[in-house]
Amino acid sequence: MKIHMVSLEDGITATGFRKIAAFVERLNRDTRVFYVGTRRYRSLWKSFTRETGSTRAFSDSELDSIAEGLAGGADVVAFSSMTGYAELTKALAARVRRLNRSAFVMWGGIHPIIYPEDAIAADVDAICTGEGELAFAEWLDRFEKGSDFTGICNFWFKRGGELQRNPFRPLLSSSELETLPFPKYGGEESIYRPGIGFTPVTRADYLANSGLAYPAIWSIGCPLHCTFCGNTVFIANDPNYRKIRHPSAGYIVGEVLAAKRVHPHLSSVLFYDDSFLALGLDELADFAARWREGVALPFCVYGIIPTYVEREKVALLTWAGMNRVRMGIQSGSDRILKFYRRPTPLPRIERAVRTLSEFARYHINPSYDIIVDNPIETRQDVIDTLELVYRLERPFTLNIFSLRVIPNTALEKQMEEAGADVDRINQNYRELRPTWANVLLYVLMLCRPPRWLFDRLLGKVRAYGEEQRSYGLLIYLVRLPWLLQQGLRHLRFGEFSEITGYSGYVLWKSGMLSILRKLRRKPERPSFGASGRQPSIAGNRGRG
Repeated sequence: MKIHMVSLEDGITATGFRKIAAFVERLNRDTRVFYVGTRRYRSLWKSFTRETGSTRAFSDSELDSIAEGLAGGADVVAFSSMTGYAELTKALAARVRRLNRSAFVMWGGIHPIIYPEDAIAADVDAICTGEGELAFAEWLDRFEKGSDFTGICNFWFKRGGELQRNPFRPLLSSSELETLPFPKYGGEESIYRPGIGFTPVTRADYLANSGLAYPAIWSIGCPLHCTFCGNTVFIANDPNYRKIRHPSAGYIVGEVLAAKRVHPHLSSVLFYDDSFLALGLDELADFAARWREGVALPFCVYGIIPTYVEREKVALLTWAGMNRVRMGIQSGSDRILKFYRRPTPLPRIERAVRTLSEFARYHINPSYDIIVDNPIETRQDVIDTLELVYRLERPFTLNIFSLRVIPNTALEKQMEEAGADVDRINQNYRELRPTWANVLLYVLMLCRPPRWLFDRLLGKVRAYGEEQRSYGLLIYLVRLPWLLQQGLRHLRFGEFSEITGYSGYVLWKSGMLSILRKLRRKPERPSFGASGRQPSIAGNRGRG
């Protein structure tokens, strides 16, 4: 059985896809893995030019070339994509169908989960509407035996003009997650190169995509129900998605060590979990001790919710190696936070920021997410956000996102009810409208102006929907010192996940990176809890 697994994404990070690809490889030896998309997911320069989040357009001849590479000799072609790549997936699925009518074509990933009605309309035989591992194993067993598979949960099937919508399976438990193979990383992988076709993924591709970093997800689930997030659909499908599930600390340690055996240059880890700090203190203590003893690499946590920021947890993870965090703030307006259904009161946000600022000597500046360009916002809402950013304890940087709508989410319904016109997620969410308010956000990242000056600057702020002057050149100019500032901060910590390409690799190879990091001040071993216990390794060591 020849199975072709295909990731459509702006790069080769593909953390979820790599998990299912490894699982399918374990089920079926003759499985090939393909990546289609732009070569670089993110970098400081792309952040400056606001190109991160753009979807690459392919010509018809390129689409034909891609489809030929995917269809050739395949019994099964399985696509995985987010909504930003939905139209590309549809175009490729139709071409694969024309080239190989005997192949079974299926589509999984986030888009078929959040918008199954759209995905099933593509030229595919099936879509996966939930977690795919156990559902795919059941499907493959029946498919190979020639048995009826149209009743398998987590799938919708098209057979003979009929559509079979099946219910959801229970979510994987933590113990079941423990049994899964480590994500596909290295080995036989192919990437599409325009004008050339599919060729093996190389070390250079990994360096261009993530620098010296390894992208990882340890825990799954999110307790929040933010209207702008696709997680709202996951929770509607199964309320248990609010609960945090994860394999053991030993498992994630083993995963990273396995990746380092493929690429010894890996020098940091990026955790993309939605709610890392929602894990209990004892769980984090076990993780911290195992990580420091077994991995000893700095790591970044991208998913932090303000209400879960506790000093003990931050101290523990900093001791383990955490040197960067990203936290969602989204707005400084109570009204807009309620609109987004985010139960994060402003005083709690400011308290979380103060806690993180205590660890500034050990961290690259924390980054806080802010959503702008919301047509629902009034002028006062915009000012409230600027006032919050003005008050925040320094140092910090901001991830500024232009509001985009994910289909089938609560936000889409809210915008329809309000009669507001907002671009969908397939439009670049980093491309900000060049308003005065957005210019000020960049200014506030660089410095806190005197109060009298800030008040004067606020006088020019307008709501998104108001007629206002465009500051296209100025918004680029204020990004230049921000870009320099960000680059220097990462260099100071020897952190090469945002500074991608071979520069970090050369420093690692020469030993300079190790020397640079040894010069950094290390935090002391923390104690926690009423007993003053210190983190120690206990329980199952997992697969590491």
